[in-house]
Amino acid sequence: MGLAEIKIPHNLLEELDKVAKRTSKSRSFHVQKAIRLYLEEYMDLEIALKRAKNKKDRLISSDQLKKRLGI
Repeated sequence: MGLAEIKIPHNLLEELDKVAKRTSKSRSFHVQKAIRLYLEEYMDLEIALKRAKNKKDRLISSDQLKKRLGI
């Protein structure tokens, strides 16, 4: 596993410490999880933007999706 040095604002570090204490998990655990979630969201956004720009990719509205799913 690699090592990265990052700067975190004091108020975020305090919140991180509170969460770490409440969950009995380390700071590193929560930082890794947060980065993983951020990267997943970022990759999803990239896919969505590529699809939105692709004229051949058929887009449907949220109402159409709900209707197809029966909700």
